[in-house]
Amino acid sequence: MTPGPTPVPPEVLAALAEPVVHHRGRDFKETYERVLARLGEVYRTQNPVLMFTSSGTGAFESAVANLTSPGDRVLVLSAGNFGERWAALTNAYGADVVHVRLDWGETPEPSDLRSALADTGDVRVVYLVHSETSTGVVADVQALAAVAKEADALVVVDAVSSRGAVPLETDAWGIDVVVSGSQKALMCPPGLAFDSVSPGALEAAAHATSPRFVFDWERTRKAQAKLDAPFTPAVSLVKALDVALGMLLAEALEATFERHARLGRACREGAKAMGLELFSPDDERSAVVTAIRVPDGIEGGEVVAALRDRFGITIAGGQGELKGKIVRIGHIGWFDVFDITTALAALELALADAGADIERGIAVTRALEAFETHAAV
Repeated sequence: MTPGPTPVPPEVLAALAEPVVHHRGRDFKETYERVLARLGEVYRTQNPVLMFTSSGTGAFESAVANLTSPGDRVLVLSAGNFGERWAALTNAYGADVVHVRLDWGETPEPSDLRSALADTGDVRVVYLVHSETSTGVVADVQALAAVAKEADALVVVDAVSSRGAVPLETDAWGIDVVVSGSQKALMCPPGLAFDSVSPGALEAAAHATSPRFVFDWERTRKAQAKLDAPFTPAVSLVKALDVALGMLLAEALEATFERHARLGRACREGAKAMGLELFSPDDERSAVVTAIRVPDGIEGGEVVAALRDRFGITIAGGQGELKGKIVRIGHIGWFDVFDITTALAALELALADAGADIERGIAVTRALEAFETHAAV
């Protein structure tokens, strides 16, 4: 029940167990072609979606190495751990980084970005986070991207946990690069990472001087155009991804987004029914992970350990400055409401055992009611 890696459906696991194939054989090329096409559908883009054998952070680095030269001015808007990762990566590549750092848990607003761009002057790239899994905040990247475009900046969005879980219209919203990974809402094990790249992003990459090799966009684009890969891909993971993407598209993305919204609503309402305070926003965009403040006198890490050791349920604790202060329940990917109610019931028991003063016996009922009520809206 973490925001990633997430559970993998049996059909996807079965694909992983099939014999390993040669990556330049006919059978794999057919799978590869289908996966690349399905990635475009899930990404909502007509532009190339480049695939790398890496964790999601590899796609992060690729989006920095291909777009920035040492000294280029870029802007990072952060309000949590993964915004800080954008800042760390752009600094590592020698960019002139304008880091607009909001409080962890704050929702970035277009006014925050507009004000920063007005104060900064010429900015080549704006790096944003769609779903900040360290806090549970899902930002309005459509509005943020529009502000960045007003300043003629390229827009790069971390959608590692949001891609496939909440709406993100890559082309329609004018987003140049969307970064994601296999181990979140795409329902696969870790090991594959993706960057969708606009024509403007590819043009900028052609002039960037930062070193790159494995993560080079043009090398990867040329190979994929020939249904090849520049280096040996993780063939078993690609076969598994083919199955997972097929499942997502068969459900229909709009239905998937609705399911995630209902799961998020159920989790929030169940937590509130116990008398717990939400850390993540109480709104319909909060469909990726629910962050919950632990009661005073309770250490969040001990709650996480209790759920794991007593019930075999893995949730996430807080990161960075939120360590010990919150717990996080993920609900992206292969989940249904039974998983949410199971986690809430276990959380209730663990908190009660730890001495927390919480409302007993109501969380599951409230979560089920919220899930069904939302379905009827």
